[in-house]
Amino acid sequence: MTPPTAHPRPGLEDAPVVCDAPRSAELLDYPSLVQAIALAAAQFEAGEIQSPDRLVVPLGEGGVMLSMPATAADIGVHKLVNVQPGNRQRQLPTIHGLVTVCAADTGRPLCLLDGPQLTGRRTAAVSMLAMRELLAAPPDEVLLIGTGVQARHHVQALQALYPRCRIWVRGARAASAEAFCQDAGAAPQRLDVLAGPIPDAVQAVFTLTTSTEPVYDEPARRDRVVIGVGAFKPQMAEIGRTTLQGSQLHADDPAAARHEAGDLMRAGVDWSTVRSLAALLRDGADRRRPQVFKSVGTAAWDLAAARVALSHLNPRA
Repeated sequence: MTPPTAHPRPGLEDAPVVCDAPRSAELLDYPSLVQAIALAAAQFEAGEIQSPDRLVVPLGEGGVMLSMPATAADIGVHKLVNVQPGNRQRQLPTIHGLVTVCAADTGRPLCLLDGPQLTGRRTAAVSMLAMRELLAAPPDEVLLIGTGVQARHHVQALQALYPRCRIWVRGARAASAEAFCQDAGAAPQRLDVLAGPIPDAVQAVFTLTTSTEPVYDEPARRDRVVIGVGAFKPQMAEIGRTTLQGSQLHADDPAAARHEAGDLMRAGVDWSTVRSLAALLRDGADRRRPQVFKSVGTAAWDLAAARVALSHLNPRA
């Protein structure tokens, strides 16, 4: 994918295009996101995308404000996300945020995108890209562990890219998994609760929780890829040592994983062996070994998603 020119619509030289959550989702289709992230991974590793560590500052009672910029030759993005856990009691979303997209040559703001929608969709797209590279063939059955927002985005991504794939769902409680399956909007015959052991036919497992203890710690298997998404703090751990030992390890951003991927940190992995997403795309995986991919996120993926949105706002680009 060639980055689009940074001019979404002729005639809108002053006012940026403002996209709410539904419009942002409409602009960020999964096939385009996967392609754009693959390009961004190579550029990020080559230093052509600058994405510094995110800045975290306190906000209100127990909340935080997260600032995540990234720049490239064509555009720059700044994602500002507020996380307020107390909103659960207020019956409000815990995460609010916006992504500002600007032209690199002039600095002019081009558009505003919904932060949670962009984050959820680009994260699921990273998972789909990793799974595509790690599996020898498209999946027939996968398991999602978790019933939150990220699980919903992963269902949408799987339905968009692998509509024939059967999706198993395991939650902390059977009732939460049942409710998730009823509300997720996928074809009923392709989405079901997993109450017992994991079927041998499951080719990919996605962990999508904020657990502090492993939710998947099965013996590593060459015929099953494990993709960790939910744990993003040192005290969190979704994937256990049993799975990690003997597996070939990958991370979308190995540098960030060193201080964010609690499951890998707890297992004491040899960080020199953790391969980047760019290396996976360039060199492939050794499918003779079990494979684990850890996703921690970077603003480089936000920039890739912004390119997709701009390409749809300006289809002639």
